[in-house]
Amino acid sequence: MQEEGMPRMLSRKNMTPSQMAFYNALAVSTTASLFNLAFSGVWWQALATFAGLLILTHWLTWFVIQRFIYRKIKLIYKFIFQTKATRREEYYYKHVLPQKSIEEVSADVEKWAEQKKSEIELLRRNEAYRKEFLQNLSHEFKTPVFAIQGYIDTLLHGRALEDPSVNRRFLESTSRNISRLVHLIEDLDEISRLESGEQPLELSDFIVQELVREVFEALSLKAQAKRVRLTVKKGCESPLTVHADKKKIRQVLTNLVDNAIKYGKEDGNVEASAYVTDGSNILVEVSDDGIGIAEEHLPRVFERFYRTDYGRSRHIGGSGLGLAICKHIIEAHGKSIHVRSKPDVGTTFGFVLDAAGD
Repeated sequence: MQEEGMPRMLSRKNMTPSQMAFYNALAVSTTASLFNLAFSGVWWQALATFAGLLILTHWLTWFVIQRFIYRKIKLIYKFIFQTKATRREEYYYKHVLPQKSIEEVSADVEKWAEQKKSEIELLRRNEAYRKEFLQNLSHEFKTPVFAIQGYIDTLLHGRALEDPSVNRRFLESTSRNISRLVHLIEDLDEISRLESGEQPLELSDFIVQELVREVFEALSLKAQAKRVRLTVKKGCESPLTVHADKKKIRQVLTNLVDNAIKYGKEDGNVEASAYVTDGSNILVEVSDDGIGIAEEHLPRVFERFYRTDYGRSRHIGGSGLGLAICKHIIEAHGKSIHVRSKPDVGTTFGFVLDAAGD
């Protein structure tokens, strides 16, 4: 560290190549002239030795630094920035760069190396995510397509086409798989439009508890089939008005409640709640007392096609895109969605919305 009061030109950290050459030459010429004076006793001879060596050593040192060190450093800078030098850059390499110290150049190179390391790690993660996404996408499409192909081939090349009881059953199964494909394509298209901003929000004020009850009513038959009770948490009945896109928030709530029914236990409970957090935000949560999610899966539940238990999830149904769509919708509102869960205890999904203004 540079001491306080020390002249800038004497700081080794800020020393330029010319200064390095001068101080090196000064040290050599001073030492040589003192030895000359000590042995010869002739002061003018020692002075001449000092002047001659100072000039010669300074030039040689500067030449060596410029030729063999900074020339290489300039090449490193050109490699780092990966560009053909313009006239301005050539001026920089020729006049500005030589003023940098070795320490400053080293810091620039280390910064560049860290940046490249981070970029490489990001590319690796993105590549792994891309491969996993394509594998999942292929699997999601392959299952219904192969089922459809099997039913059609059986009808076309067998006797099932002439049997009304069989051909109707096969056609109904084909129709279900086609509906699944259409639903999957629609979900992918919606995520694409949400990411690209092609679906502008239609903001309005509405009471969130009323929307929750509408969603409960729409899913009541599915809940009754599993004997699941849909309720609003006690103490959260007071109407809270939010400012958001009602249609898209209905989609979020429908997905969360539907998942809670699917993965909840029979004779279980699905509970919705809403709280004022800081006066300008309202927290909405949907909880169940079902199978829960293991801790290692929680950071990835909002990824496309990610399933905590792939076999069980596929048997239950769904495209695997619902939570990803929820995440995009809430983020489009400038807010965030979160999850907390414990196996065999239950799961709670929550998101924040803007409270309606006065």
